[in-house]
Amino acid sequence: MSRAAAVFPGRGAYGPGSLRSLTQGHPWVRRADELRTDAGLRPLSEIDQASSFDPALHLAPSNAWPLVFLCGLLDAERIADDHEVVAVVASSTGWYTALAASGVLGFDDAFRLAQAMGNAAEERLGNGTRPAEIIYPLTDDEWQPVDERIERVGVALETGDGAAFLSVDLGAFAVIGGASADIEALATALPAVRAGDRAFPLRLATADGWHTPLRAANVEAAAAGLGPMTWERPNVTLIDGRGVRFTPWSTDPAELAEVSIRGQGATTYDFAAGFGVALREFAPDVVLLAGPGGSLGAACAQIVVMERYRGMRSRAEFEAAQSGPAPLLLSLRR
Repeated sequence: MSRAAAVFPGRGAYGPGSLRSLTQGHPWVRRADELRTDAGLRPLSEIDQASSFDPALHLAPSNAWPLVFLCGLLDAERIADDHEVVAVVASSTGWYTALAASGVLGFDDAFRLAQAMGNAAEERLGNGTRPAEIIYPLTDDEWQPVDERIERVGVALETGDGAAFLSVDLGAFAVIGGASADIEALATALPAVRAGDRAFPLRLATADGWHTPLRAANVEAAAAGLGPMTWERPNVTLIDGRGVRFTPWSTDPAELAEVSIRGQGATTYDFAAGFGVALREFAPDVVLLAGPGGSLGAACAQIVVMERYRGMRSRAEFEAAQSGPAPLLLSLRR
């Protein structure tokens, strides 16, 4: 049985190709619909079965975040049957899925947490303004770091007067969030570049300002309304958005609860650090990318090259290995 690192995607993962991802009649899907109905919200199974993708409906955090949670958890059920999972990593709000997949929270508590934070992400920022986010590449088309881009992002954040923040570090890309007017100003200060067939800085349609200090008040309000939750030690090592490990042997559930509830929404999520630790410390045979979609495939591939994992030092070397008989990255949604 292969040793695997399981990786769960976060906000923005549920897209047009994700419709009808939920297994109709599955106990978790039925329970999620019950919890949503009790809260006066539309059932997720109904939203997932829509005839077409509606951004206003499917990308709203109050719908998208629990959809991502549920799709990822269904994939986790498949992972457990075929692999020895040695580490669990997540990007952004995929952390809520990781908590359920590793046994830290029961289904109801984990779902309530994902739903509460998704609801909070739809609120206006603490200063009453709307959030915005941009993504900017830090590597070239061969996945090699471009020092000038890294420096320009650092300078833009330092001179932004505390109005723009590094939201998610994907290794090859920086996600920068803040109030709309401030992000627009920062976007004009960054040099326009092309990566693949896209122009950057790229404005994200799913902007919510999560993982920035501007969400601190919203996070605190959501935390206050959660009520009692039962936190356990994980049954497999969890690696968070700082690269910190929570092991089955030494985890303090109270510390993990604080990090997951209050530390998550208002601080940078460093996915590159967490995934890098999984590669260096656990040397997985395969990396299993849960759904919905396959949004983390490129980010994981680029981090593999940045970490020089298995001696892969370039995009060409990674792609050659990936097309061979024993690929490293395996997507569960392709």
